[in-house]
Amino acid sequence: MPMKYNTLTTQRILSIDVFRGITILVMIFVNDVAGVSGIPGWMKHMPADADAMTFVDIVFPAFLFIVGMSLPFALNNRLAKGDSFWKLQAHIVWRTIGLLVLGVFMVNAEGGYNEAAMGMSIHLWSLLFYAAAILVWNVYRFEQKVWGYLLQTIGAAGLLTLGLIYRAGEDGSRGLTPHWWGILGLIGWAYLLSCIIYQLVRGSIVGLLIMILVCVVWYIAGRSTAAEHNALLQWMGGQSGHASHTSIVLSGIVLSLVFFKRNKIETNTQRFIQAIVFIVVAAIAGWLLRPLHGISKIYATPSWCLYCVAVCSMLFSFLYWLTDVKKYSRWTAFFKPAASNPLLIYILPAIVYNFQAWLGWYFMPHAFHQGWLGIAWSACYALLIMGVAILLNKLKIRLHL
Repeated sequence: MPMKYNTLTTQRILSIDVFRGITILVMIFVNDVAGVSGIPGWMKHMPADADAMTFVDIVFPAFLFIVGMSLPFALNNRLAKGDSFWKLQAHIVWRTIGLLVLGVFMVNAEGGYNEAAMGMSIHLWSLLFYAAAILVWNVYRFEQKVWGYLLQTIGAAGLLTLGLIYRAGEDGSRGLTPHWWGILGLIGWAYLLSCIIYQLVRGSIVGLLIMILVCVVWYIAGRSTAAEHNALLQWMGGQSGHASHTSIVLSGIVLSLVFFKRNKIETNTQRFIQAIVFIVVAAIAGWLLRPLHGISKIYATPSWCLYCVAVCSMLFSFLYWLTDVKKYSRWTAFFKPAASNPLLIYILPAIVYNFQAWLGWYFMPHAFHQGWLGIAWSACYALLIMGVAILLNKLKIRLHL
């Protein structure tokens, strides 16, 4: 069995769960409020060239950051279960493939489809896709594992069939294509690269910091004027978004090791000082790099990444102090169900939307499509979806890649 790269606590970290739960809540809210007209600019994504960001532009990087914070624990857990080196790599690749598949299916359902060539509504196709995905990635607890394998096989066959049914283009000649990977797909690539890097540097914080710098330099080199006449730099430019997203995941790993690495004895005061230094350095680096490419979520610029890392690090540090140090944790119970079932909660709003669209019936009154009334509805809807997580957990429906 390969040796663990870091000694970490074996207890579940409440602050990480709360951070994940809050991110999911905000994600549901901002996705729903995006369809509301007449809302303030600070509640929307900033345009690509705005050189600005809002709290909405931090939601996706917060997911990436949490992936990084959880990654050392996940790998240690696999090793503790007895995984060999190659079995661990197979798990990483399988998880990446799962995220890419989900991302590609979801992206192709957003537009460009040809329902006539498919022979069914895109909304019905999407519902069948989500049903198949749940069958494949649900955590089964049958005493006889054959039943779980059977359901997974049915789900996989469903995904394959739906992939073959899907048609796009005016003449319906195109099938599923990754014209972009979708949020889940982007997370998948960043997860894969971060797992590789974490193992290559053997869990060293210094090594991770160097690789974050490499990601930033990669982006700058790939987007430089010299790339116009250099094939290698052009290729690097095409992958610069993945480099940026990977830098955020690596930053999450760094902060997780700062707080939870137990290879040597440190006090909470020392951990907070290290976290503050990391936050300040990230913020200053973001400020210094801003003149190069500005702040842009769409372009995944280094300044956007570094500012998001600083914000996420500050938020997590506060949550760690509040819940794990001061033990003020009663209020966190609301977030635990969603935090333990994030993938299902992520796709649940899409399932609700496609179900309504397929039936041609929408439960949201038209008056809730605009202004502060629409904002209030989106907030209530986010809370409702989070509440559904409690029911889903009781029904033993839990997705795990």
